[in-house]
Amino acid sequence: MQTQVDDWLKSWEEIINQVDKEHIPIECVKKIVFQIQGGKRKTINLQRLKTQGLIMDDIHVVVDRYVQENSELITNMEFVLDIQAVAEILQPETDKLLKDI
Repeated sequence: MQTQVDDWLKSWEEIINQVDKEHIPIECVKKIVFQIQGGKRKTINLQRLKTQGLIMDDIHVVVDRYVQENSELITNMEFVLDIQAVAEILQPETDKLLKDI
């Protein structure tokens, strides 16, 4: 049974999937999947790091260090967005804008 929260997140997912994602705040990223030469993949699960108690500054260090140490091997990066985090950031601003219409 789908709840109102599920519907809310689904709506935000549809909106976000239509947006070009060149610059993404790390707070809105669930995982980063690195494609490595030779067809290998490395995933850094930012959501797991958050639940383990790392603060955003520490997560930035983890990601930056991995990128610096492997920059010549990385062929692509894919960002998996945290739809709930994006929606929670944007919804209050959207509400403010729409209340005057």
